[in-house]
Amino acid sequence: MSADTYSPVPDAAPRGEWTAPVATAPLHATVPVPGSKSLTNRELVLAAIADGPGVLRAPLHSDDSARMIGALRALGVGIERVPAEDGGDDDLQVTPVSPFRGDVEIDCGQAGTVMRFVAGLAGLATGDVVITAHESALHRPMGNLISALREVGVDIDDGGRWALPFTVRGHGHVRGGEVEIDAGASSQFVSGLLLAAPRFDVGLHLRHVGDRLPSIPHIDMTVEALAHRGIHVERPAVGEWIVPAGPVRAKDVAIEPDLSNAAPFLAAAMVAGGQVTVPGWPPHSTQPGALLAQILPEMGAKVGRRASQLTVSAGEGIRGIDLDLSAAGELAPTLFGLAALADGPTTLHGIGHIRGHETDRIAALAGNLRALGGEVHELDDGLRVIPRPLHGGVWPAHHDHRMATTGALIGLRVPGVRVDDIGTTAKTLPGFTRLWSAMLEDSRG
Repeated sequence: MSADTYSPVPDAAPRGEWTAPVATAPLHATVPVPGSKSLTNRELVLAAIADGPGVLRAPLHSDDSARMIGALRALGVGIERVPAEDGGDDDLQVTPVSPFRGDVEIDCGQAGTVMRFVAGLAGLATGDVVITAHESALHRPMGNLISALREVGVDIDDGGRWALPFTVRGHGHVRGGEVEIDAGASSQFVSGLLLAAPRFDVGLHLRHVGDRLPSIPHIDMTVEALAHRGIHVERPAVGEWIVPAGPVRAKDVAIEPDLSNAAPFLAAAMVAGGQVTVPGWPPHSTQPGALLAQILPEMGAKVGRRASQLTVSAGEGIRGIDLDLSAAGELAPTLFGLAALADGPTTLHGIGHIRGHETDRIAALAGNLRALGGEVHELDDGLRVIPRPLHGGVWPAHHDHRMATTGALIGLRVPGVRVDDIGTTAKTLPGFTRLWSAMLEDSRG
């Protein structure tokens, strides 16, 4: 079954314009957030190259995970939905295969993790693997990853474009060895290489050679996921990793809630007043969203932890701050939404790489806010927001789930904010509008 026909989310928001509801009372809600997209897709890859079958418990069922499932199924991996023991959304039973099947085409949609993670795996197939994506995602950076994969023995024909679409001519194995890469455009370049490396003939010795490396927590997440399956990655220096060749241990894995998807709900308490609780918050996590517990208090929130819950309560207002987000660029849209409603200017920097996401997020955020009357200045590596009175209007999603949720956040306080395509939230959070409405209804009731 291809990613196009895999339909994991019957409650996904319909495509089309959606008027963000205004909060009419302080919030008092508990919002259960589905599993992490980043962890789900990493564990799907590792389960696909493991030494036996395994189960992913509480995975995210979304457009992005459907694309990964479709890609791995195309390569011959068995992936089936099975009832969850706790009665929640289905788990995933994964049955690996070796070698991978070739003479297939993989459509990554808009999923950056799929295009970056599957490229290395495709070299392990026996036959050609064509990797493409939705036309809105063909611009996403791939050139440095293509170069690195060629260095370790992956045969890639990209027609000289250094971009999608391209064909991997799989020979059933990948040599591996030493390689340097500039991963400044995306930490997924590093994660994609590390995830495939245990199956390389001689493993991998990888060095990052660029000036900056964004989203280091995502790389830590990859290293930790490998360690849990018996692959211990050496880190002799900053920006250097050594992965031994060897078997990836099959096991059942529970997926944490997606802490970055929790961001707009937690931030909503600061915009509307009151408090929002997210259950299942892990005591330790490599997810960038875990940094919300430190960042939101800097912006004026009160944050409390109790057992496995994290609660954010409104303080006296939203404070403008100067914030380096190089470790957690995916939080930038939500924090930008807070900055637009703050009591003073905010500078978000260290996020130049988010220009290469689903859209140029820096330009899109700036343009959207200016259209509502806001003042914002684009920086080389970020944004500076000067709070101004805002008015309603169209908030383009730009095919980007985090742009859409930022429009919803601002709309809690600004009447008449209309997200032009709320269905883009299905990429990582299909039930967004249902959860958002329930959060407001719980508070009113």
